Amino acid sequence: MRLADFILRNREPIVAQWEAFASTLFPAAAGMGSLALRDHAKQILEAVARDLQTSQTRGAQHEKSWGQAPVPIDAPETAAQTHAVLRARHGFNVIQLAAEYRALRASVLRMWMDDCQPEAPHLDDIIRFNEAIDQALAESVGLFSEQVDLARNLLLGMLGHDMRSPLQTIQVTASYLGALNAGERVSEAAARLIRSGARMQSLLDDLCDFNRTRLGLGIRVTPTNVDLAKVFADELDQLRAVHPDRQIELQLQGNTRGVWDGPRLQQLLGNLVINAIRYGASNAPVRVVVTGDEAEVRFEVRNSGPAIEQSLLERIFDPLQRGPDHEKRRDSDGSLGLGLYIASEIAKAHDATIEARSDQTETAFAVRLPRNTVLSG
Repeated sequence: MRLADFILRNREPIVAQWEAFASTLFPAAAGMGSLALRDHAKQILEAVARDLQTSQTRGAQHEKSWGQAPVPIDAPETAAQTHAVLRARHGFNVIQLAAEYRALRASVLRMWMDDCQPEAPHLDDIIRFNEAIDQALAESVGLFSEQVDLARNLLLGMLGHDMRSPLQTIQVTASYLGALNAGERVSEAAARLIRSGARMQSLLDDLCDFNRTRLGLGIRVTPTNVDLAKVFADELDQLRAVHPDRQIELQLQGNTRGVWDGPRLQQLLGNLVINAIRYGASNAPVRVVVTGDEAEVRFEVRNSGPAIEQSLLERIFDPLQRGPDHEKRRDSDGSLGLGLYIASEIAKAHDATIEARSDQTETAFAVRLPRNTVLSG
């Protein structure tokens, strides 16, 4: 019997084996009834059978095996895709999802080969069946990954939104305690709360900005008339207060006025300087050099210290990247590894370029900020 006919005539025992296997996938399968465990198994089998019954040239088969089969325009969601969405909502992971297809493949082929005895099974049916299962698996995993990404991004967005109010309450209360002058111990405790609150706010802002970029929204910018000399001086004053043991220098030259998002550029500079403080030599200054001309403003953050390896330098602006000795840093538990990524996204929102270079003499991050451009966001 040809495999397509076998599948259509034996849907119930095949689906029963699907259900039996799915019921073992804990903890997601716990408490799920028969209908939920079977889900779209019947429809997936019918789609596989239709594929087996459809004539196919060798060229078309080759393209399908390479994942290059044509996709109909405005095609409805397949049974495999719907199955993936429902499995994601029930808490299955991608390994469990793939295991369902592995078990389905094995059970169908075993049952069919037993049924074919004493005749030999059609080899072409086996090849076509494997292709169809792989296609269904690819459809499931693709949409499953999208659903997981969407759920994660929505969770991050809600978390960032809901954390702002209690954090602001902590910061306001700490500032109030600090203003009471109720003794040295209270003042020191309030100062610690203020510093910790500021750090938490920075991490939360990084998290929210990262989430916006992963949702495809980019960094929001609001351009106004800005003097970068003043904006950058304010930011460096704050960083000197937080890092009193480090020397941070600012060198200005030329016209530093323009229409940009001042707070965002202040955040960009702060991220670069903090990175230089973390990974630069502690006995050497961090230097910020700002140069303005008619077309653009260029600013660089330079520090001495060990050179960054070329392999790391090539992905330095990727999210969740950290220096190779990050775990040895005293502030390693306070970084999400998003600072340079967010800096690059702020630059992108201003149609600016950002690049890094590093050798045994110096590491530098340079930003070229055009004056006349339509800002995104």
